[in-house]
Amino acid sequence: MRTSINRVRPYVLTCLLALLSFSSRSQSISTANGKFEVGLGLGPMFFLGDLGGSAGVGKTFIKDLDFPLTKLNKGLYLNYYPVEWAGLRIAGNLGYVEGDDAQAPDKGGAETDRKYRGLNFRSKISEVYASLEVYPTYFLEKYDGLKGKLRPYLTAGVGIFHFNPEAKDIDGSWVKTAPLRLEGQGFPQYPDSKPYKLTQMNVLMGGGIKYYIKESMYIGFEILHRKLFTDYVDDVSHNYYVDPITFDANLPAADAIKARRLYYRGTYTFPTTRPYQEFAERGDPKENDAYFSSIIRLGWRLNNNAETKHLKCPVFY
Repeated sequence: MRTSINRVRPYVLTCLLALLSFSSRSQSISTANGKFEVGLGLGPMFFLGDLGGSAGVGKTFIKDLDFPLTKLNKGLYLNYYPVEWAGLRIAGNLGYVEGDDAQAPDKGGAETDRKYRGLNFRSKISEVYASLEVYPTYFLEKYDGLKGKLRPYLTAGVGIFHFNPEAKDIDGSWVKTAPLRLEGQGFPQYPDSKPYKLTQMNVLMGGGIKYYIKESMYIGFEILHRKLFTDYVDDVSHNYYVDPITFDANLPAADAIKARRLYYRGTYTFPTTRPYQEFAERGDPKENDAYFSSIIRLGWRLNNNAETKHLKCPVFY
């Protein structure tokens, strides 16, 4: 049966209009819809350094965590997805870390020196970073859309963080320790002890998982570890105590008095005027400090319009 030209033209025109509409909306998908996410994060932040810890020789990572000193970390995230299986993240976090030799047990082992050393600190941590997220299971997914999907991911990046350690004084107040140079930083008597910067770079590595409650909303969990290039987040590094006379020679009088109180707070007793290196070590310079966080994330994918992905040209019979 022949179809008249007059009857075909309206159908062709309708199909062309639908295709133009789809093209316009597809452009929106590729540049905006579903390509951006914003999110919030909340969870504990853990410090790994010289102070506190568990029984035995101090170790890196989770063995020496002091859970009673754990503080919350809060974060904001912005993600951009140039492709669905990989994304770029810019984020900011605000948290606290703390360490205290009083948390070390007293079992007569290698932890005894830390227990009797009696040092403590706390510091606010502010950081911003950029990282890459990769979703390896994306290629195994068998249907379109996000609702009901679990998406594990790996992430790594670089950032800048700021810290400013404080120690508790005998009256219970907290004193910023960097200006006191408790390990002789910058003193001519200790040329190997250099002042440290309070804002430094870090490297981030971690992973997590997202579950999409609906197309535009997810809840997730993430663990993110920070590799640092400083051993002074807790203001403890060198394996010796400086001679307190050097505080008087290099600091204002008021600061020298504070430094004398705070540089050594242990219970060692020696027949000398100070705890010399051969009797006790202040810190361990062989390992830099670190911290990590475990975060519950809640996020939203902006302008995620799933219906546009299924738009088709109408069929006429």
